[in-house]
Amino acid sequence: MEIKDVVKEKYGQAALRVQSGESSCCGPRSVLDSCDPITSNLYDALQTGTLPEEAVLASLGCGNPTALAQLHEGETVLDLGSGGGIDVLLSARRVGSTGKAYGLDMTDEMLALARENQRKAGVENVEFLKGEIEHIPLPDNSVDVVISNCVINLSADKDRVLREAFRVLKPGGRFAVSDVVTRGDVAAEVRQNMLLWVGCIAGALQDSEYTSKLAAAGFDGIDIEPTRVYSIEDAGTFLRGRGVDVAAIAPQVEGKFMSAFIRATKPASCCAPGCCA
Repeated sequence: MEIKDVVKEKYGQAALRVQSGESSCCGPRSVLDSCDPITSNLYDALQTGTLPEEAVLASLGCGNPTALAQLHEGETVLDLGSGGGIDVLLSARRVGSTGKAYGLDMTDEMLALARENQRKAGVENVEFLKGEIEHIPLPDNSVDVVISNCVINLSADKDRVLREAFRVLKPGGRFAVSDVVTRGDVAAEVRQNMLLWVGCIAGALQDSEYTSKLAAAGFDGIDIEPTRVYSIEDAGTFLRGRGVDVAAIAPQVEGKFMSAFIRATKPASCCAPGCCA
């Protein structure tokens, strides 16, 4: 089964769980079991208090890009892999009635849940689109800000995703996403087990590789800010269940797996394809 099919299946199950009144979150212990500490305590009560409960329960992210991204009245925002719609709905309120927030998702169940959450929230300046983040169904130079929450790491073609984000951004537009990254060298087996625990299908990039890919796509002003570092204690139960000697690998793990806020900017003027209006 391809990564894309695995992701669609797991996120489709997550949406159905929420619709049946259960919680859901990112990771093989989420849809799958329990989500702490990756998805917990990402949104404050002032934010979640304005949203339908189902939008909060369906939060599958590893960060809160809407709290860290600079959004302004009248801007157009695109959320890649919008899930149950929490970040789209929060963004829509920040850009106001003169702005717009798009959510893009490939999973029918999540799109249905997000549209129902939009209806319950009474937010009109939102549109949920069906599609893949590698093939964004929007024209060149059409959005001011691209956000995403623990989704780009799930793609098998991250270079294509970043090129597409660059294409749809207006000159001067901002890339502002939460994602899982790694830092430094880690043994392949340890890396895979840790990332399976985080729920990223072992697909997270090293921070230096993420920076290189953003630059290759045309972005500048690139910055990676850690927002939550995962400890070996957090992952201990899961790793022991996979037969891993947690004490032995602790030095390879500490400080090397994290959620991060990743910022970059599309140059205000350039000659790259899709850069200029």
